[in-house]
Amino acid sequence: MQLNPLFEPYNLANLTLANRIVMAPLTRNRAGKGLAPSQLTVDYYAQRASAGLIITEATQISPQAQGYQDTPGLYTADQIDGWRRVTDAVHAKGGRIFAQLWHVGRVSHTDLQPGGAAPVAPSGIRAQTKTFVNGVFTDVSNPRALELSELPHIVNDFRQAAANAITAGFDGVEIHGANGYLIDQFIKDSVNKRTDTYGGSIENRARLLLEVVTAVTGEIGAERTGVRISPVSPANDVSSSDPQSQYDYIADQLSALGIAFIHVVEGATGGPRDISPFNYESLRQRFKQTYIANNGYDLELATSSLSEDKADLFAFGRYFISNPDLVERLKTGYPLAAIDPKTLYGGGAEGYTDYPTLTTQDQ
Repeated sequence: MQLNPLFEPYNLANLTLANRIVMAPLTRNRAGKGLAPSQLTVDYYAQRASAGLIITEATQISPQAQGYQDTPGLYTADQIDGWRRVTDAVHAKGGRIFAQLWHVGRVSHTDLQPGGAAPVAPSGIRAQTKTFVNGVFTDVSNPRALELSELPHIVNDFRQAAANAITAGFDGVEIHGANGYLIDQFIKDSVNKRTDTYGGSIENRARLLLEVVTAVTGEIGAERTGVRISPVSPANDVSSSDPQSQYDYIADQLSALGIAFIHVVEGATGGPRDISPFNYESLRQRFKQTYIANNGYDLELATSSLSEDKADLFAFGRYFISNPDLVERLKTGYPLAAIDPKTLYGGGAEGYTDYPTLTTQDQ
């Protein structure tokens, strides 16, 4: 019986992946002391190392970049050391792992900001969304608009976090430009009302993203850099009046920069794929490197999409939470375990590292 091409190796830039299945970033709010990965984090990612590529949970690039309690960082020595233990464990099992670099922008709360300061954003418009802080979901705080002089510092924070990721043993990084966080806030004109060189035109609204990518690729190499985008997702209260022209431009620019991949949330993040008309094939054709498709993929959809050359790699998110051996289950047709929703955010091993695998349960 011929092997499904999803389970065959794939060459990502200069990195060989065992298969075409990607573990998507999954925020679990379980960082340890000093917002560093704990032994639980090491165990969690090592259990899932059979994915062709793991992209870590969103990881903040600075104290200002944090938007949810107990999410890890990549800006202190202890955090770097904690991530080194994770990458060593994943590599020991033959896996590949990228760190997702994150600045939440306005999706934060004053209780999480240094000195209780207001979160930052392209414009002073509060998001109609909630964050997880002090053990509960609560409304985000009112943000302040970033000064022009502050933007180079944020670009440099991304650059330094990328350097830290390589020190920590990561195979590369994914820049989080999706889901209504800071870079996406600059891209989307529903929340970016700036009148300077970072607002207005599609070129100006993409400027921060492209400056971050240029800085990161200059630090660690284009072959170690990817970008996540979400053209039409309304996540965290953002929208664009011109998503096709905006993201066609972004795809062209990112392709020219030679980065390893774009990771595209097709539709609403974690929701309907057909929420708004958008031609993803246009991005596929414009971006000449690897295209990772995300949102609502199961074995059937990924297989058919690969056969039609709609994408190169396919990101699975929630399935990986309750199925650490998801690749093997998909390959063998073994039933998938269900998620315990009560244990998604925060806590300890329960609902994190105690989901059974095919080798730890009766088959």
